[in-house]
Amino acid sequence: MLDRRALLAALAALPLAPAPARRAVAAESGLVRIGYQKNGILVVAKQQGIIERRLEPLGQSVRWVEFSFGPPLLEALSLDGIDLGQTGDAPPIFAQAARSNLVYAAAQEAGGSGAGILLPKDSTIRSLAALKGKRVAFAKASSSHNLTIAALEKAGLSYADIEPVTLAPADAAAAFARGSIDAWTIWDPYFAIAEQGGVRVLARATDITPQNTFFLASRPFAESRAPVLTAVIDALGEVAAWCTQHRGAVAELLSQGTGVPLAATRRAVDRTDYVIGPMTDRVAAEQQRVADRFHALKLIPKPIRIADAVWTSPARNG
Repeated sequence: MLDRRALLAALAALPLAPAPARRAVAAESGLVRIGYQKNGILVVAKQQGIIERRLEPLGQSVRWVEFSFGPPLLEALSLDGIDLGQTGDAPPIFAQAARSNLVYAAAQEAGGSGAGILLPKDSTIRSLAALKGKRVAFAKASSSHNLTIAALEKAGLSYADIEPVTLAPADAAAAFARGSIDAWTIWDPYFAIAEQGGVRVLARATDITPQNTFFLASRPFAESRAPVLTAVIDALGEVAAWCTQHRGAVAELLSQGTGVPLAATRRAVDRTDYVIGPMTDRVAAEQQRVADRFHALKLIPKPIRIADAVWTSPARNG
C-alpha cells in the first residue's frame, strides 16, 4: 500500500496539462480541435485514431489539446481555442452562466461515477455529517464541487457548514498528502490512484448523486459545421460500444495515453458506464437541478436554462 508520501509522488508524476488559451485563436475550417482530460472515451478515441478516420472523407483533420480538468477546458472553448470537449456536470453550468456560447452535443450518463470523497486513513470522520466544520477540498466549478454540495445536502448540512478549499487536482493531492485538508472530493483517475494508497473512502458518487458527463461544443462550430460534429459524436458512440466489450484493452490504452498507472486505470475503467447518447429530457432535467443548486447558493450569478443550450443534430431530424 502507498503511504501519503508515495501517493503524492504518484500523483505528481502525472504529466501536467497545458494552461488554457488566454486569447482567441482563429479556427481553421479543415481542423477540429478537441479538448480532453486524463480519462475517458476521448482518450481511447485519440489512441485508436477513430475520429481522424471518420473525418478524413469530410476533409477534416484533428488536433488534440489536453486539460487538467473541466473549467479550463471550457474557458478554452469560450475563447475559440478548441471546438469541443468533454467535462463533468458543473463546468458547463458555470460557463453558461458566464455567457459562454456553448451547446450540449451528447451525454454520457453516469460517466462521472468514478468519484468520491476521500479521507486520510487515520481520520476520525465516520459520516458525511461529521464533515461539519472541516476543510473539504475540491476543484471550483468542477463535478467535485457539485458532488461536495450534494453530499452535504444528503447529510442535512449546508455549504456554510464546511470550510471549502478550492484547489485544482494536483494542488489538492499535495494538500491531502501534507494533511492540510480534512477531506478531498475528486474523480478518476486521481480517485483511483488515491484508492491504492493509505486512504479511506467516506462516500462514493454512486451513493450521493448522479454524475453525468457531457460532450460540449461551441455553438458557432455546431451550427456552421453540424455534419462534422455529428460525425464526431457517431464515432464516439462506436468507441463507447467497443469500450464496454473490451475493458482490459481500454485500461491499457488509457494508461498508455495518460501515463496513469495501469492498476489504477483498470479500477477506473471497471466502474465506468461507457454509453453515449443524446441529451434526453431526463438528463437535461438532472442537469437543470445541478444548475439550480448552484444558483440557490449564489455560486452562479443568475439562473440559467439548460434547455437553451441543448443541440440537436440536423441529420437526426431528417
